[in-house]
Amino acid sequence: MHNLTAIFQEMNLELLESYGQNYTYPEEFDGILDSTNNTLAASFNRRGSLLATGCNDGRIVIWDFLTRRSAKVLLAHTSSICSVSWNRKGNKLVTAGTDHQVAIWNVLTSECEHSFRFPGPVSAAYFNPRNDKQVLVCPLKQPPLIVETNGERFALPCVEDGDTSVCAAFDRRGRCVYAGNSKGKVFIICAKKFKLLKAFKIGNSSQGVKQIKFARKGGCFLVNSVDRVIRVYDSEQIVSDYSIPEGEAPCVSTVEPIQRLQDLVNRTLWKTCVFSGDGMFVCAGSAKQHQIYIWEKATETKAVSQTQLVKILEGTRGEQLLDVVWHPVRPIVVSVSNGMISVWSRNQVENWSAFAPEFTELDENVEYDEKESEFDEEDEDKSLPPDEAELFQDIEIDVEKVEKIEAFFSSDEEDFDDGCIYIPVAPDIDDPEDNPALPIKDCTEVDLTKKKSTKRKKSSKIGRPKKTR
Repeated sequence: MHNLTAIFQEMNLELLESYGQNYTYPEEFDGILDSTNNTLAASFNRRGSLLATGCNDGRIVIWDFLTRRSAKVLLAHTSSICSVSWNRKGNKLVTAGTDHQVAIWNVLTSECEHSFRFPGPVSAAYFNPRNDKQVLVCPLKQPPLIVETNGERFALPCVEDGDTSVCAAFDRRGRCVYAGNSKGKVFIICAKKFKLLKAFKIGNSSQGVKQIKFARKGGCFLVNSVDRVIRVYDSEQIVSDYSIPEGEAPCVSTVEPIQRLQDLVNRTLWKTCVFSGDGMFVCAGSAKQHQIYIWEKATETKAVSQTQLVKILEGTRGEQLLDVVWHPVRPIVVSVSNGMISVWSRNQVENWSAFAPEFTELDENVEYDEKESEFDEEDEDKSLPPDEAELFQDIEIDVEKVEKIEAFFSSDEEDFDDGCIYIPVAPDIDDPEDNPALPIKDCTEVDLTKKKSTKRKKSSKIGRPKKTR
């Protein structure tokens, strides 16, 4: 059933992209995932079929996002989980918690493959997008480091004297690590040689970096800073030249972003920011209340001055927003607030005329004159042109070959193993008698087996001699 659902989802995805309906943004509330645990963090796998959420009691709940039901629960940490991240194949999870632990989990077997302990709490941990044997770890009040599955740890050269906090993230290809400190500086470090390649400022020293996020498509990344401004940069322009000779300190200069996003009216402080799956929109969640802002990203055809705020999603008043994630291929946003998981999507209007040009919607009954040969197996009266007749010839369809869906793959990939896409889920039946698949039991029928057994018991008691003392 899961395989059939996946096939239809991919078919619908191709149709939506061909009609230009996929590159949109969510507009309305679409329900809550029924979770009994207080959720703190969330993350989609690469296809968007599974959603992993970390809870305050140390559990990881993996959701089948097509059915929106819980597929698996992992007992991961002894305290709250701060970060959840998938590898590229979708068969592993890396989690970080306040119990000073970072763990790598096998999703199918529910086993912990590797566990690393640190001197203090860890705020985030991410897989290398192209190498799941390498994990980027960001401890609190300590420099970030790269941990390999064989146990080796490499500290990144991105901390200066007086730094209080440093955030970091891999780029889209996993070649470099971008780290930002509390003084408004961003460092670009090679993920293989652990060498500092370049450094630049986003503004003055008071604009500390809180978060760095890369778009899934394209070369843009955003920087969430303390001054309540979201800056969007083009990584190709910044890393075009690695002009740092060996043994010399980098020349730090200020780099102007291609776009600045902020709330000029309310001066909102942003809790978290993400790109949309197609990289066309920027989504930011407020740190004070359950509000999600969506902007359109500047492109070559649209200037920065023309981009504007397109939507504000309003949650329940009084709720504190904890995390926001965007679906990789759909206009769906999942927000976490006060431990609850909310889903925001776009109301899809059925327009059958887009797929069948002769289809018309009727408001009332209309008398229809049936043609004489309309429901015949072969229309003898109809004549097709030669070119159109060739389209109706028998076509051999290969049902074994699986074609690559461009929406799920990058431009530099040819063959790729999808890994874990769906988790088999057994139906939950509280009472077997309530199973609708079972035949209905007639209460008037007498169970003869029970009568026979009771008679045997009685007869055995009667024929048994009494014990004498």
